[in-house]
Amino acid sequence: MSPSRNNTIAITFAAFAFLGIPSSLLGQVFLSADGVSDTYTLLRNTLSSGTDNPDCSHTDFGPHITQAADNDLRKPVFVFNIHVMPDTDRCRSVDRQRVEIKTEGNRSTPDYLKGFLNDTVTFRWRFKLPDGFQPSMAFTHIHQIKPFDGDDNLPVITVTARKGNPDTLEIIHVDSNGVTASLATTPLAPLLGTWLEAYEKITYSFQGQYAIVINRLDDGQAVFELASGGLDLWRNATTVIRPKWGIYRSLEHPEQLRDEQVLYDRFCIAKGSDDCASDNP
Repeated sequence: MSPSRNNTIAITFAAFAFLGIPSSLLGQVFLSADGVSDTYTLLRNTLSSGTDNPDCSHTDFGPHITQAADNDLRKPVFVFNIHVMPDTDRCRSVDRQRVEIKTEGNRSTPDYLKGFLNDTVTFRWRFKLPDGFQPSMAFTHIHQIKPFDGDDNLPVITVTARKGNPDTLEIIHVDSNGVTASLATTPLAPLLGTWLEAYEKITYSFQGQYAIVINRLDDGQAVFELASGGLDLWRNATTVIRPKWGIYRSLEHPEQLRDEQVLYDRFCIAKGSDDCASDNP
């Protein structure tokens, strides 16, 4: 089933009244696969950042982020490839592996792509976890909100898949003291094998606000919603917080994992008075 333009994020305004979504939408940064450009160049030029990938440990495979035509979206999409063997974490760690895209916080990165203290930012993206997707009992992250510098060891927000009975998708929050809390979980199985669209809004502060809604694209049905205020969404020694998307997973239980291809496309990044609560061009 192919999505129409009307099958876009349907914000439940009663649940997200505090979001205050504006009607004017200006200045967003969009990233969409085109099937023509060199993938890494397209990512770098749009996000002012390279990728974190295992190409160095798996040179025979080549680039671990590619593009392919997708019949449902009727356009090219990004394919994030990860292999239990021999992929590593950028040839630095062998107990985990990642293939991710992100924005940066250095001088060459436009301020619009950086999250500063008291900024309100919105992100929107499409993704598809394949049928049979296998997370482990350790971590299998697909999205992180993470400090760029200072106290940057742990992410502030993580969207992760976890093996269990049943397997789940979980939103994790880590505060400035390193205290980890699960904000919400939902069964993973209904989210597999179909295109999803996520809309996320964050106010970065020590009493910040976080909201995410995930919809199926084929019927516009909301499959996951969370809105939470009063969260510690900053770190004392941090100057920039930024988003990351992809696959970052532990190899503590390799027998629970398999080679995966996760699809992503149509990213939107906005901050301030701009908002990603509209269909991407």
